[in-house]
Amino acid sequence: MDSEKLLSIAIESAKKAGIEVAKHYKQGDYTAEMKADNSPVTSADIAANDVLMDQLKTLTPDIPVISEEVGALPLAERGKWSRYWLLDPIDGTGEFIIGSGDFAVNIALVENGWPSIGVIHAPDHQLTYYAQNNLGAYKENNLASHRIHVAEYDGERRIKVAISRRQDINLMGQYLNDEFSYDHIALGSCSLKNCLIAEGGADCYLRVGPTGEWDTGASHCIIEQAGGSIIDSEFNPLTYNQRTTLMQPDFLSLGNKAIPWQHAIKPHRTSRSLG
Repeated sequence: MDSEKLLSIAIESAKKAGIEVAKHYKQGDYTAEMKADNSPVTSADIAANDVLMDQLKTLTPDIPVISEEVGALPLAERGKWSRYWLLDPIDGTGEFIIGSGDFAVNIALVENGWPSIGVIHAPDHQLTYYAQNNLGAYKENNLASHRIHVAEYDGERRIKVAISRRQDINLMGQYLNDEFSYDHIALGSCSLKNCLIAEGGADCYLRVGPTGEWDTGASHCIIEQAGGSIIDSEFNPLTYNQRTTLMQPDFLSLGNKAIPWQHAIKPHRTSRSLG
């Protein structure tokens, strides 16, 4: 199956799961609980996961799947995969619960250890972002798509930092070099903040705290195809399906590469041990 068809399947699947998520969101008929890692999960997450798993296993039966809501196989088995789907049925479950609308369905296709397709569908905003290696990144609104790029940088303007509405700005401030000037833009959902960078609405996002590979996979492809990058907090590349854990280290989502990021942001070592 060619890559264009796989992208179409990913977009179709994300939108179908988005319909399910929107139904639970608007009707408020869902339950919520805390997982073992102290992150929230709702019955809407599970329903969206069921839609995605059914779609992808039916349409692409030969491609395995890793989802946040399904236990992953040991590395000895999944490490042999040349490609697989990587899913976050609802990125921004906390935002879903508080009713902000800032949540999204994330689908990535990872090939040879790197995201080659990324789709992020935000049902409450009726927005879809998608990208494919070497074909650019796009934003779809009301069924009209246009190509997106990271913001231009002239060396003079303030750097726009995307933050969570519930994030401590002082926590972020300790990693920003005060030789530069910054504006803060609040938005929910990790993936939507990354999409904001990809379309030029922000320049960077610093994620400090636990995330999984499913949190970065789709937006990693989108940001890269828009001209930016995602790296870990020590300025090293992220990896996919190469470690025993699927948890990611603290990471940096960066826009225009003309911005001197290694001067604007202070590298820091994550306090978590990742195998």
